[in-house]
Amino acid sequence: MIIVENLTKSFGPKLVVDNVSLCVQKGEVLGFLGPNGAGKSTSMRMITGYLPPSDGKVTVCGFDVLDQPLRSKSRIGYLPENAPIYGDMSVLGFLSFCAELRNLFGTAKKEAIENVVQLCFLQPVLHQSVDTLSKGYRHRTCLAQALIHDPEVLILDEPTDGLDPNQKHEVRSLIRKMGQNKAIIFSTHILEEVEAACTNAIIIDQGKIVASGTPAELKARAPLAGTIVVGLRGITWQTLQPELAKLRFLANSELLAESDSRVSARLQPTGALLPEFLEAAHQRRWQVEHVTVDEGRLDDVFRAITMPDTKRESSV
Repeated sequence: MIIVENLTKSFGPKLVVDNVSLCVQKGEVLGFLGPNGAGKSTSMRMITGYLPPSDGKVTVCGFDVLDQPLRSKSRIGYLPENAPIYGDMSVLGFLSFCAELRNLFGTAKKEAIENVVQLCFLQPVLHQSVDTLSKGYRHRTCLAQALIHDPEVLILDEPTDGLDPNQKHEVRSLIRKMGQNKAIIFSTHILEEVEAACTNAIIIDQGKIVASGTPAELKARAPLAGTIVVGLRGITWQTLQPELAKLRFLANSELLAESDSRVSARLQPTGALLPEFLEAAHQRRWQVEHVTVDEGRLDDVFRAITMPDTKRESSV
């Protein structure tokens, strides 16, 4: 439903988006991650047809965004980074205006407005002037205009920006629900949103896609992913470490904490370490309090990819 091929954008000598390609099918929610200035918003503006690319091609629902702009844009719901909204209108007036822009009139317009008001929880402010809305309600109103024509494709730039924790949860749940029968791309700086709502994610840095995969696949790239954290009591690290060193599938071990005859350690496996450790613990009668396998953290992956040691050193 969304096909992006070799998308490139330059502003004068500055290359902002560099040969980006991606594909989003119906039923997929793609998280678009990257540091500030990475090219996320510029890419989304080109996908929606708001900005022409310097090179490359975007197809939405089979229609070329440049060659068939009306057909492609009619199938897109777009929440831009700085969502435009008319402050002197009421929320109802603004949504009515947006519905008519989308060629909805009469009963169809009424039903569309009722639907997005319910989806975005706008009932308390429906007749309130936009100028008087809180940031959260303004953002929800802008999200409602993106949904009002029930588009097949949603492009959402920071859809939870300015919302409180409860509102963020509501929007994430809405994105996850809509993602069952739409193609959705949304950018975010909040990595937990990727796990909560996305089927796939890409990380863009300096205009290039530097990583892609499911949230689980990306987390598996974390430096600590797959390591085993164990806690034992009734033993010291001095006694435990030589015994751990005898394990065949142990690459190395690291003491995390030790106090009151309790030891917490991280084990780096080279193979089937977990069953080997549990068998050793049984044979040696170790008092094991907990064993967990670290699945990795997205923020560790994000930082490792977008801010390697050379960048960190130059930023200090």
